[in-house]
Formats: sequence, structure tokens, C-alpha cells
Amino acid sequence: MRSDAVKTGISQAPHRSLFNALGLTKEELNRPLIGIVNSYNEIVPGHMNLDKIVEAVKLGVAMAGGTPIVFPAIAVCDGIAMGHQGMHYSLVTRDLIADSTEAMAMAHQFDALVMVPNCDKNVPGLLMAAARLNIPTIFVSGGPMLAGRVKGYKTSLSSMFEAVGAYSAGKMTEDELEEYANKVCATCGSCSGMYTANSMNCLTEAIGMGLKGNGTIPAVYSERIKLAKHAGMQIMELLKKDIRPRDILTKEAFINALTVDMALGCSTNTMLHLPAIAHEAGIDLDIEIANDISKRTPNLCHLAPAGPTYMEDLNEAGGVYAVMNELNKKGLLNTDLITVTGKTVGENIKHSTNLNPEVIRPIEDPYSETGGIAVLKGNLAPDTGVVKRSAVAPEMLKHEGPARVFDSEEDAIAAITGGKIHPGDVVVIRYEGPKGGPGMREMLNPTSAIMGMGLGSSVALITDGRFSGASRGACIGHVSPEAAVGGNIALVEEGDIIQIDINANTLNFIISEEELEARRAKWQPREPKIKTGYLSRYVAMVTSGNRGAILEVPKA
Repeated sequence: MRSDAVKTGISQAPHRSLFNALGLTKEELNRPLIGIVNSYNEIVPGHMNLDKIVEAVKLGVAMAGGTPIVFPAIAVCDGIAMGHQGMHYSLVTRDLIADSTEAMAMAHQFDALVMVPNCDKNVPGLLMAAARLNIPTIFVSGGPMLAGRVKGYKTSLSSMFEAVGAYSAGKMTEDELEEYANKVCATCGSCSGMYTANSMNCLTEAIGMGLKGNGTIPAVYSERIKLAKHAGMQIMELLKKDIRPRDILTKEAFINALTVDMALGCSTNTMLHLPAIAHEAGIDLDIEIANDISKRTPNLCHLAPAGPTYMEDLNEAGGVYAVMNELNKKGLLNTDLITVTGKTVGENIKHSTNLNPEVIRPIEDPYSETGGIAVLKGNLAPDTGVVKRSAVAPEMLKHEGPARVFDSEEDAIAAITGGKIHPGDVVVIRYEGPKGGPGMREMLNPTSAIMGMGLGSSVALITDGRFSGASRGACIGHVSPEAAVGGNIALVEEGDIIQIDINANTLNFIISEEELEARRAKWQPREPKIKTGYLSRYVAMVTSGNRGAILEVPKA
């Protein structure tokens, strides 16, 4: 066993003395040591139940003959971090989580790991760690919230942010706004729509690293506790059979995940996280392949914010496996791939049934014949930009309008809520990318303000930052190269005409090559906004959004 390095033999007697200090018995030390990575804290609503999930995992591990040992991982609540300097610290935690988990697993020589994440960055961060460490690993998330209810209608966090825009536009009273604040987030769990956390938890299931129900069983259901026990038991099977993350996280598995992504209509943040996880597994995942996958993959789900259904509805309709079974009717998945069940994808999904065709459209009757995410290119995004096509109003799939240029999220929000943005405009928010932000802040506040003020079917937003999974509308993010490194988005001027054609996968602004070169000659790099601490190191190492904002040591 891997853990023999810290517990077996004469030279390991000092190590055993420290295990003795922990109260571990000889019987426990004779068993495999299973690390349980616990993302529990008391600030993230999606994590407040993880103490119970972890206790269930520990019981499952012990029942199956292992010794469970818990250690922590951090997590940021993107909703609480939204709209202020805290959002600089959201995406960057993904690498802190991966690095710290690697350090703990290597220092203590665990035989296997059970990852217990739930919210936005600690799901991909722990998947990155799993791929990097490549010891037997299984995931069990904390599960999604139930939808809130306001005036008899289901609601979620995206409804809350849009309510702020409605209040700013005089369409909602302060008392009505407070009713939303008290009711939209009704229980613990990851926020109830197909936002980033739920997207990544569903894709963990689709890619083969979590058991059935990982992405959809609500946090407050007892079934979630049973799932955690089964995950604890199953890690012992993975250890016995020596099934490791890189056996599961193959190029074909990432193609499967992208296919399910398109069908579900996941958050655009998956276009950052999947390449970063693939990179840790030694795979180069160019996000431009998403368009080829989208062309052949129908969009089957319109979960919030794209539509009126929620994670609880997807769970009751059959969950991720039911979606995968629909896709498999047209042979869109590789079903021969091994998963943490010890079985193949095909074996996992063969008995799954679509129980509600209003939530999961049959593949013969999709919302659209193409997938939920599109990757755009053009002179405004020479590398790429990303949009959640399934959450765009049909009339905005093709749009042309004047640029309204802002060099920060705060300036843009002030203009939107101040009534200075008009139908037809294209809001450009730049210097918010991985380096320029720094940390590639989410733009949920401006997108929600646009929707709440009734401009969602007439105003587009483009940024080198990113969007929350709760954003909807013609919101194009991850524009690469970013402004901070001199990308063309830095050269756009107020009033330039921007052309968006999502169906054609293009993003351009009207400018001659001569004028573009003249502007480039005048452009000067800006001083970093933050020059100390972790963010200063992050800026020095982070790559562009189209590469997943992975970290690399700068070349000399």
C-alpha cells in the first residue's frame, strides 16, 4: 500500500508514534488510509451540509474496510464575493485548492481519496488535484438547493440579481426586493439553477468521476446521505481494482463531458474548467472543438437561468444519466469508457429513463439542434470568446450595434443602472481578464442589471472577464487575448460598430487594418491593479481564458 511509506517498518516507528497521538489503533493502521477532502465551511451555503456528507463517507469507508482521515479544502461563495474586490479571489482559489490538496495527499501518502466539494471553484480544483495525483479517487458533492418560491413561482439566485436591476429601473419596490432576498435561496446546497457549481457536479458524473445522482440529488434529501455512504464504500473497490483518475479522465471522456455540457446547457465557466482539468491529466483540450460537438449535439434542457426548471426537476426527470441515455440514442457518446462505478458509461446509463420530457426533451424534439454553448472568433476575439447560446434571446443571436466601452465592471454597472445604456448598444467591459482583473471576475451584476431593466433582448455584453452560470442574455465572455496583454478588445473605442453572429460563431468590430495597427501602436500596458500577495503571483503565472486560465511558470 502507498501508505506503508508512513506506517510500516522500523524506520516508520516515529510516524507510528504520531498516528498513535491521533488515537489510531493498530487495526486502523493495518487498513488502507483513505483521505477525505472536506470542503466544509460556515460561509458557503452549498457547504453547510458537508459535515453530514463527510460523516456518511467516513462510515462508508469504514464499512468497506478502510480507515477514513479527513482534511480540509477552502471554498469561496461566488455569490457573496460578487460585485466587489472579493471576486478577484474566486477563480484563483481553484489553483490553491488543487495545490493544497496535492500537498496534503503527498505529504501523508494516502492510498486513495474521496473528494467532497460543492461550489464553483472547489469542484474543478479538486478534479485538477485528482488528475495530477492520479491515485484512486471518487467524488461526492453536497448537492443543489431546492428552488425558492416567490408569489407561487419557483425562483433562484439569478432571479435575485435580476430583481436588483428591476428595482433600479423602478419596476419593483424595496419591500418586493426584500421578499426575494428572503425566499429565493430556500435551503442549503449549491444554487438551484444550472449555474457553475451544478454544471461541474453534473459533468463530474458525466465524465465518470462521481456516482449516479452526484450532480442532481438535492442537498436536503436523505438520498444524498446514502449516496455519500456508497461513495465511501466504492473508493475501496477502486483501490482494490487500481482504477485511477487518468484511467477515467481520457480525451474521449472529456468529449463525452462536452457533449453532455451542450445537452444540459451548462455554465460558460465549464469552458475554463474542463481544459484546466484536462491539462492536469496531460491532455490538450482546445475549446474550439466545442463548436464541432455543438453542431451534432442537441440542447435538451433549459434549466434556470435559461428556462423555468431547476435542479430538483432534473433530478426527478431522471438526472444526468437520463440525459446521457437520450444522447446515446443517436450514438453521441463513447459508452466503452470506464468510470468510478467500475463499469462502463454504457453499463451505467442503459436502464436510465427520461421521466419528464418537459424537463429533458427527447432527442427527437430538442430545444435546438445545436448545443447550449458556442465558441466565437473574429477580429475582436482572435483566439476565442464564449457564450451560453441556450440562454440568449432568439432576436439577439445576431446583433450589430455601437460599442459602449468600460475599463472596469464598476464603471459599466454605474452606466447601466444610471440609464446610460440604450437598446442596440454593445457593452464592452475590459481589463477584467485573468491578468487584467486580476482573477477574471464574474459579471453577474451587469448582466442581471441589463435583464432586470428590460434590455435583455436588445443589449449585448462582451468582456475578457467571465460570467456566472446565473447570467443570461447575449453575454460573450473569455474574450482572448485579453486587454491586459494587448488583445484587440483593448483597441475598441466608444461608438465602434460591433457585429455578433452566434449561429455563425463570429465576433467582429468594423475597423480597417490600418486603423487597427495605428491604435495598436498607441496602446500601452497598464500597471497591475494589485501588486502584493497571492494575486501578484497569480498575475505573473496565469495564461489566457481560452487555455483555461491555467498557471505556468513564465519563460525566462
